[in-house]
Amino acid sequence: MKRLLKAPVAMVLAVLARAILKKYAPQIIMVTGSVGKTSTKDALAAAFAETHFLRASEKSYNSEFGLPLTVIGARNPWENPAAWFGVFQEALALIMLPSHYPKLLILEVGADRPGDLARILRIAHPDAVVVTRLPDVPVHVEAYEGPQAVRDEEFAPAYALLPQAPLIICAEDVYARTMAARLPVSITTFGFSDDADVSIANEEFYVDGEKSGMRADVGGKKVCVEGALGRPQLYAPAAALAVAKALNISEKAVRAGLKTYVAPPGRARVLLGVRNSYIIDDSYNASPAAAEEGLNALSLIPKKGRRIAVLGDMLELGRYSQEEHARIGTLVEEKADMLIAVGLRSRATYEAARKAGLSEDTAFAVDTATDAAEILQELVQEGDVVLVKGSQSMRMERVSEALLRNPEDSQRLVRQEREWKRR
Repeated sequence: MKRLLKAPVAMVLAVLARAILKKYAPQIIMVTGSVGKTSTKDALAAAFAETHFLRASEKSYNSEFGLPLTVIGARNPWENPAAWFGVFQEALALIMLPSHYPKLLILEVGADRPGDLARILRIAHPDAVVVTRLPDVPVHVEAYEGPQAVRDEEFAPAYALLPQAPLIICAEDVYARTMAARLPVSITTFGFSDDADVSIANEEFYVDGEKSGMRADVGGKKVCVEGALGRPQLYAPAAALAVAKALNISEKAVRAGLKTYVAPPGRARVLLGVRNSYIIDDSYNASPAAAEEGLNALSLIPKKGRRIAVLGDMLELGRYSQEEHARIGTLVEEKADMLIAVGLRSRATYEAARKAGLSEDTAFAVDTATDAAEILQELVQEGDVVLVKGSQSMRMERVSEALLRNPEDSQRLVRQEREWKRR
């Protein structure tokens, strides 16, 4: 029944969202790419809050359901029929009655299957597009002919731009640069490359009293991202400054807004763990590129104890799954002291790590996040740093929750809604 209702509900939402956008004609910035979309969207929202009446996608609402809900300004009704009726009422009120509607929408868009972004682009047309990063082996690749087909889909919003419209891309992303070069758009770049329009340099992990995070010179001035770890955390504020540059928005106001930016839950957030350990909670999702960055982040915290990688399955990689899980396993031996591999696919990670040099006392393979949590509750020692990462369906936030020093910090984890907890 749910599957039967999904298509008509999506169609109704699309019709309502199109009507709302036609009536109010807000400026639309779309954020697309394989990794870092939600962080970038949140950074944009923080950066422009001082200068614009805006609305941004809630959490990671980036689908043919999530985008219309953002346009309407409604929360996800999940499986509540009465709540869905309320969403439709709210949308009709916006269409039929006058309303003080946002002048700027920051919309995160994503694709799980071919054609997803084509459907989204029939609802909303971008005035500017930010492409985060397009890695060699992107997530969801099993549903496509190959990696380039995924990249083409994720780049689709850029193809929808009008001539000379702003396109903001990562400077070191060779795929985005190659595709962007074919378009008659205005390109602004951000990243660690020296030739980036908004460059990132002198990055470091900092500790200031009870606060910690990443800081760097971004566009020539210091920017801090509190509570998160890893070089990728700095892409989001850099992208926001690049958008400001492209749209001639006050840099001073944008930098003031970025001081309020906090990395979203499940994206390399640093939390206090049991027995004076630290948790790098990167449990929102996983792909090969993101797992590699997570392992790199382990070395940024000064070593007092062991570095433990808890890695769940990376799903939807298709024929690349075995190879990529094994490649990550080899990296684990270089970057971490211990491994807990979670799930069937991650057995390849475990086997590669063992082959590379981890012993049976430092590498473990388990079936579920609950199994991993049970092992770690006995295993974690003072000063250990625990990286927790895996695809959404692996529910790796359960590992982070089990290791929290302060149980109230569970509200800082991803997927804490009642609907998710019941699954």
